[in-house]
Amino acid sequence: MFLDLFPRPKPIMAMLHLKGDNRDDILTRAVREADIYAAGGVDAMIVEDYYGDSTDVERVLAVLARERPHYIIGVNVLDDFAKSYALAAQYGAKFMQVDSICGHLAPADEPAYFAMIAGYRRTGSVAVIGGVRFKYQPYLSGRSLAADLAIGRTHCDAIAVTGAGTGVDTDMQKIHEFRAILGDFPLVIGAGMTAAQVADKLAVADAAIVGSTFKDTRKDAGEVSAAHVQEFMAAVDQIR
Repeated sequence: MFLDLFPRPKPIMAMLHLKGDNRDDILTRAVREADIYAAGGVDAMIVEDYYGDSTDVERVLAVLARERPHYIIGVNVLDDFAKSYALAAQYGAKFMQVDSICGHLAPADEPAYFAMIAGYRRTGSVAVIGGVRFKYQPYLSGRSLAADLAIGRTHCDAIAVTGAGTGVDTDMQKIHEFRAILGDFPLVIGAGMTAAQVADKLAVADAAIVGSTFKDTRKDAGEVSAAHVQEFMAAVDQIR
């Protein structure tokens, strides 16, 4: 069902990192970046408080909902499932991302977390991308990867896989391992994608979240480059 949110196969979700000198600059920059992504053929954008905060996320969502209602939008308020889901529902975002859906908590702490997630999912329609063994997230469950993926998939609509950090390659072996365990459950590559890797990695995964490679410096702190967006999306179009 998650993949049905997007009009084309192998959807690409671009990050709006909310960089800026102040709140107005963050807002103006985010809308400008969203327009660059849309013009370049990106399928969706994720509004994330990577540099800003949840107030900036809400301000950007409000403007995009009002002025760009045709954009497919996701939300990630880092380490805050409840806030991400609530903002997504309030502003009509189609999906949200949470960096860890399972495996990051000690087993004693999991029931309350899963109950909170279930409460939102019973009453709303926002799709959830959930990370397992995600970048920068702890591993505290003590379970196997297969066990955490089996539990995690019951609490989300797609699983995200990453390498060790932002802009760091997601190893093909790890992608294949996740795919072998998940079967046909939607698998999203969450970091480290480049245009040169599109054919190989999207032959295995169903979608990708892209940030750093769209920047002029190929780093998270750079500026979104229309040329880099077009280069990447041209590679995606070749395999669609």
